[in-house]
Amino acid sequence: MTPAELSRRVKDAARELGFDLVGIARADAVDEADLLAEWLSLGRHGTMGWMERWRDKRVDPRLLVDGCRSIVSVGLVYYRPDRDAPQPPGTKVARYAWGEDYHRVLKDKLHALLARGRALDPAFEGRAFTDSGPVMERWWAERAGLGWRGKNTLLLNKRLGSFLFLGELLVRAELEPDAAGIDHCGTCTRCIDACPTGAIVAPRELDARRCISYWTIEHRGELPAEAEESVGEWLFGCDVCQDVCPWNRDAPETREERFRARSGDWPPALDDLLVVDGEGFDARFGETAIERARRSGLARNAAIVAGNTGLGSRQALETAAEDADPTVAATARRALARREEVRSFGSTRAGSTVSSRA
Repeated sequence: MTPAELSRRVKDAARELGFDLVGIARADAVDEADLLAEWLSLGRHGTMGWMERWRDKRVDPRLLVDGCRSIVSVGLVYYRPDRDAPQPPGTKVARYAWGEDYHRVLKDKLHALLARGRALDPAFEGRAFTDSGPVMERWWAERAGLGWRGKNTLLLNKRLGSFLFLGELLVRAELEPDAAGIDHCGTCTRCIDACPTGAIVAPRELDARRCISYWTIEHRGELPAEAEESVGEWLFGCDVCQDVCPWNRDAPETREERFRARSGDWPPALDDLLVVDGEGFDARFGETAIERARRSGLARNAAIVAGNTGLGSRQALETAAEDADPTVAATARRALARREEVRSFGSTRAGSTVSSRA
């Protein structure tokens, strides 16, 4: 079978499995190794030490799969409208975490695609990756023609927008590569202008240390005071830079039922999250992307939101202030202190973001 024929049949199989986008790139070394090194040297990865590990493999897929010749890049839409997961004030969760953990969904489909490709050609052997592995997925998606990297650093597609999960197959088979994506951002800077914390420091340059998603998901332990305030109402992640993007104006809804928010879990009540224990957290969020924050991270975030907004009951915050996890307890105590400050000095002070409700 020729590389062109094998490529065509693999793409057909990817679409049959439900992927919305599929493209192919030749497995060469990434030409942005210097940019990655500079980003890391500036400390813009924050406490995400794993970004520094396996740096050589991150920029050369041939070190991940011996004999790798081709990369099959896929995209899967996850957008669901607000009506599918009502989010009252104080319970904002990024859309990608509403349904089942995307790592599970993509890996199931990627392994199925790998098996189909192997049945077509024994050389179609390799490994499947989502963002849990040292692969520069957006760079490869752009190289494979799935779209282009927008100014918010996310992959954009003219037809599907940016609410996309990405995955890759690194395989030894020789496939026919696609033309790389072309930038269509033009002079638009809406994502940069709308970022609540200025985390997009320049087009396609993100400083994680200012990013709400980083603070609510990746960072462990207590947050600095300025970071707590920047979190606002976000319990997990942030969608602001995507919500304002013109290419998402007509974003299609996902066809994947596993991304549908489970009715029993939405909306997540702030009081419940403040006092949730490990067993309750696992039962409710163990199969979702929210699991990434861990029980202590989500309870900490709930205390931050309660402190920022005045939402949630004082009783739940007082319970959280006695939590066995020192981070949760300290964060809840600060939230209670902010409420006392508002009660003492009034909620009309300039710059206060906390309501007078106690």
